[in-house]
Amino acid sequence: MDESTERFWGPAETTAFQECPPAVAAARESLASTGVHLMPAATVRAHFGSGEEEWARFASHWEDLSQDRYAAERGTCRLRRYGQFSLTPATGEMAQLPDTPFVQPDRSNPLYVDVDRHFEPLTDAFVADPLLRSVVSLLGHVAGALDSGACWIAKVHPFRVLATVDDEGQPTPEGRHRDGVTLVSSLLVGRNNATGGRSTVFAPGGPELLATTLDEPASLLLSDDRHTLHGVSPIRPLDPSRPAHRDVLVTTLTPA
Repeated sequence: MDESTERFWGPAETTAFQECPPAVAAARESLASTGVHLMPAATVRAHFGSGEEEWARFASHWEDLSQDRYAAERGTCRLRRYGQFSLTPATGEMAQLPDTPFVQPDRSNPLYVDVDRHFEPLTDAFVADPLLRSVVSLLGHVAGALDSGACWIAKVHPFRVLATVDDEGQPTPEGRHRDGVTLVSSLLVGRNNATGGRSTVFAPGGPELLATTLDEPASLLLSDDRHTLHGVSPIRPLDPSRPAHRDVLVTTLTPA
């Protein structure tokens, strides 16, 4: 995608936050005090006012991902796409940015530091989905607890990790790591025939701050990436005769 096809949402297309909703307030308080917060699926759905039809439509985008060849080179079967947006929480303005390689900075992901990774862009249908807009907007308001910057860059990664009886799925083959951003989030979109996939957030010195298995679609895990590390355990098939997969939306925010 180039700048001539940039997608923009102005403030007229969203309702500005007149006051801090309970879901946002709770997340901000937890992130400021402990560096991590788990937002239950029911809370996320209620905040967005979305039902089963909206979530089923959103989940359908995970059927249109492309192979992650960089993960495949290390023996992990993973599908994904990638895109970036600018976000101004105060006004609700959000604009899709031109496609660029994904690069993680020094002292973050040990497997890919300073490596230009080229992924297929987000589909137009995914970008246009109102739930994506809602997720990124929510994260922008939550991230205000960590940095008072007026504008954010949101990096959006829909992932599908696959596993078979012979090959476990590795959501984080790099192990415990940082992403080199301010806020990192993982929204569970769906799981099928999968066991495992336990998400853990750690303090820099090693103590575990939170561990949970995201198993209900719309569960949202948030952490302050500047002061924590995170990782996810492998997934395996519950029924060994069938493959397994785990679908998540990983979105990170860093000041523009």
